[in-house]
Amino acid sequence: MSIDSPPALPSSEKSLEFLQREDAFKTHLRKITALEAKIKQGGGPKAMEKHRAKGKLPARERIKLLIDSDSAFLELGLFAAHAMYESEGGCASAGVVAGIGKIHGRKCLIVANDATVKAGAWFPLTAKKNLRAQEIAMENHLPVIYLVDSAGVYLPMQDEIFADKEHFGRQFRNNAVMSAMGITQIAAVMGPCVAGGAYLPIMCDEALIVEGTGSIFLAGSHLVKAAIGEVIDNETLGGATAQTTVSGVIDHKVSSDAECLAQIRRTVSKLGTAPKAGFSRIETIAPKFPVAEILGHFPEDRAKPYDVRILLNHICDADSVDEYKQSYGKTILCATARIDGWAVGIVANQRLVVRNAKGELQVGGVIYSDSADKAARFIMTCNQRKIPLLFLQDVTGFMVGSRAEHGGIIKDGAKMVSAVANSVVPKITIITGNSYGAGNYAMCGKAYDPRFIFAWPSAQIAVMGGKQASETLLAIKVGQVEKEGRTISDGDKKAFLKEISDRYTEQMNPLYAAARLWVDGIIDPRETRSVISQCLDCANENPDLAKFNAGVIQT
Repeated sequence: MSIDSPPALPSSEKSLEFLQREDAFKTHLRKITALEAKIKQGGGPKAMEKHRAKGKLPARERIKLLIDSDSAFLELGLFAAHAMYESEGGCASAGVVAGIGKIHGRKCLIVANDATVKAGAWFPLTAKKNLRAQEIAMENHLPVIYLVDSAGVYLPMQDEIFADKEHFGRQFRNNAVMSAMGITQIAAVMGPCVAGGAYLPIMCDEALIVEGTGSIFLAGSHLVKAAIGEVIDNETLGGATAQTTVSGVIDHKVSSDAECLAQIRRTVSKLGTAPKAGFSRIETIAPKFPVAEILGHFPEDRAKPYDVRILLNHICDADSVDEYKQSYGKTILCATARIDGWAVGIVANQRLVVRNAKGELQVGGVIYSDSADKAARFIMTCNQRKIPLLFLQDVTGFMVGSRAEHGGIIKDGAKMVSAVANSVVPKITIITGNSYGAGNYAMCGKAYDPRFIFAWPSAQIAVMGGKQASETLLAIKVGQVEKEGRTISDGDKKAFLKEISDRYTEQMNPLYAAARLWVDGIIDPRETRSVISQCLDCANENPDLAKFNAGVIQT
């Protein structure tokens, strides 16, 4: 069954409401695009100039030379650490560029230190971003290329990066695990590589070093002098010649960044092929509605209803959508479809106000018992049929109140959460609007291991909506004051409510989430179809579904 939607109209015939919605969304996108451009400047023009003066290419130029000229680079974590280390002078993109691109047609995960940002030093978010990149490589069996150019751990914050399970050392553990998994890892030392960081390239399958700019050692010349009294310069201690000719630590010495990247490309070109997961893909068909017009169908007022089917008609192949239990559990839409030819199972929050089988009104964006039951069964079905899952989040949470509680909303919600947690087919999550409370969990938020998770600029992620949170916190504050035998004036209430609301609004901003890597990135809605296709293409690289057991999903 194809989705029923209004016929597509030429732009000149679009309604005023459509054009207003489109313009509002473009305003959001302009702000995001401007910030992206600033972040991509790394440490700024002066730092870039100094970097180039050493004969080194910036991180993003290195990546551009490394990947195929016609390859789209899917950058991950661009906004990492945004506005988080201002007292330290900032740390654009957490000082590292990460993403997926093709080298001789082979998808690879690329991690490149940006030495224009604090000399490529590792901040806490740098470690988190690197670990997320390695996680993606392991989940999707992607070869990893490390372009190393780092001064090591940022010492003023060493207590937040050194010793814990998900800190700096975890990456070396992951190096070893990936080697055991048969995942190729290649490292290029293109600048400093010091202390514990020196283990990363040497735990890879192959390592290169650029003569004159690359160096690798456990302790630099100053520390060597302080520790054992030996006087030596860094080049003699651990430069390209020393580490390829004397120690044999590095496999290849090259004369420049360009030669180094060309050598990596030659190495990748010789990698053998591996079996695929075998997800269904056929020839792609364009969506029923133009992808470019998706913005005009999404209301700026996040409480206003809309039909998620219209959005699907902008991202799914035309006439490929088959709804599951269309007349039941209507606040969640479940359907199988194709996106760029790939078969997917879609679980999407429906923002329309609908009536259930009993004739009762159900508010859009809220998960009811019948919707949770439907979604859990659909997820199990997709697992049985080896169909990847796509979650489109615009959820305000599960239904509350006596009727919902007495109807077993907790039990039915637990079924859905269990189904998501135990699902073994790849899961991809796009947060288009609200992502509140347990709805975030049930719709495969970050805690439920989506292979990839992205947000639109319209996304908001929080334990509850801003209005509800502000009023709840105000009630708690008033109760505390009254317990102390005092009263709070209306003016003080308003001031406190504004303070809470402002803080909550900031924390719900998708940039706040992207800075902390709760999402892998913020994407233009018009790129949704392309991004999903790239993610499915990566997921298809991992053939291992050996842990699959449909019986673990209880419905």
